Amino acid sequence: MGELKLMKGNEAVAEAAIRAGADGYFGYPITPQSEIMEYLMTEKPYETTGMVVLQAESEVAAINMVYGGAACGRMVMTSSSSPGISLKMEGISYLAGAELPAVIVNVVRGGPGLGTIQPSQSDYFQATKGGGHGDYRMYVLAPASVQEMSDFVKIGFEMAFKYLNPVMILSDGAIGQMMEKVVLFDPIPRRTPEEIEKQCPWATTGKNANRKHNVITSLLLDSHEQEQHVFKLRDKYERMQKEDVKFEKIQCDDAEFLFVAYGSSARICQKAVDIARAQGIKVGLFRPITLFPFPSEELLKLSSQIKGILSVEMSLGQMIEDIKLAVECKIPVNHFGRTGGVIHSPGEVFEALKSTYLGG
Repeated sequence: MGELKLMKGNEAVAEAAIRAGADGYFGYPITPQSEIMEYLMTEKPYETTGMVVLQAESEVAAINMVYGGAACGRMVMTSSSSPGISLKMEGISYLAGAELPAVIVNVVRGGPGLGTIQPSQSDYFQATKGGGHGDYRMYVLAPASVQEMSDFVKIGFEMAFKYLNPVMILSDGAIGQMMEKVVLFDPIPRRTPEEIEKQCPWATTGKNANRKHNVITSLLLDSHEQEQHVFKLRDKYERMQKEDVKFEKIQCDDAEFLFVAYGSSARICQKAVDIARAQGIKVGLFRPITLFPFPSEELLKLSSQIKGILSVEMSLGQMIEDIKLAVECKIPVNHFGRTGGVIHSPGEVFEALKSTYLGG
């Protein structure tokens, strides 16, 4: 068993980056995720593991530093919160186009604009539908606990290098700031330059007698060549859908109604399930863990036994579109959510289910 500690979600991300053998973190402070960089600065991993930690001059600079580090085959990451991620979006599109691995953490706060510093889930579209320009996708993980904030950093790097693609950990201000017990995984040694050169033959690690030099770019001026590249990326995203979909089902076996929620909303819905069950209403919770690839196939299977779905989100309703597509409009799908940084209660979620499907 790994080391047990009481930590904030943001701190767990930072500690996990060190333990995962990350080569570099490049960031810029913004509430409610600043503790990630603060923890790394305090721990000074460059003195123990050699991991570089740098506060860039801006979010735009930070994501381009990530691009440079990733192009060298290094395990690099950044983090921010909503408007900061918006500034990084051009760089994220470049990472996807150049097929470079990186981990990006978004501890979401309310928007649009500068909005509030309180928790929200209103960046779902930005994370899962692109956000930047062009036909691209990120692999998106949605943690619902401090434990998963830690675990998903390790998984994020694994997926980033498996698919040579940016990975986003889509959290929110509640999980980033809350404190829970977390079992930390054992440290993984950073790779040596020789190991990087062997594992990443595509990287810009330099020309020598045994290899030619690499050029990494996302610029393809020939239209037909660009189209073939986009098709190649499409095939990669389809492979993600086949091989690495993640979800959790809670009390779904006999459920007649279903909450579908991720992150903080899933935690709240778990209590709402208990409230409903105590009153004899058979409700289950389906939690997508990967928001892209979305667990559409499993949700479609469940729809054959379900009378109705309530998509519970801290937004005006974004994931609901993927739910409707997944169940092919075979059953009713409705939305309940709060926004602007307001967090719904289990009681509110239960009452929304009753008013929507049980006549109040």
